[in-house]
Amino acid sequence: MNWDQIEGNWKQFKGKAQTQWGKLTHDELDQIEGNRKQLIGKVQERYGVAKEEAEKQVKDWEARQ
Repeated sequence: MNWDQIEGNWKQFKGKAQTQWGKLTHDELDQIEGNRKQLIGKVQERYGVAKEEAEKQVKDWEARQ
């Protein structure tokens, strides 16, 4: 699945993102609104990982959707 589909159906994917990254709050996921860069930034911030690692996690998650 490509990111445009995820972004367009963010309300459906929000729960899956919450399952993947449990430290992200519902409010944060609402604010992200499917924006890939914002999701990467929040993963990086909440989990204390490098930008490259956050990008890899989001890319891997996207591929499984």
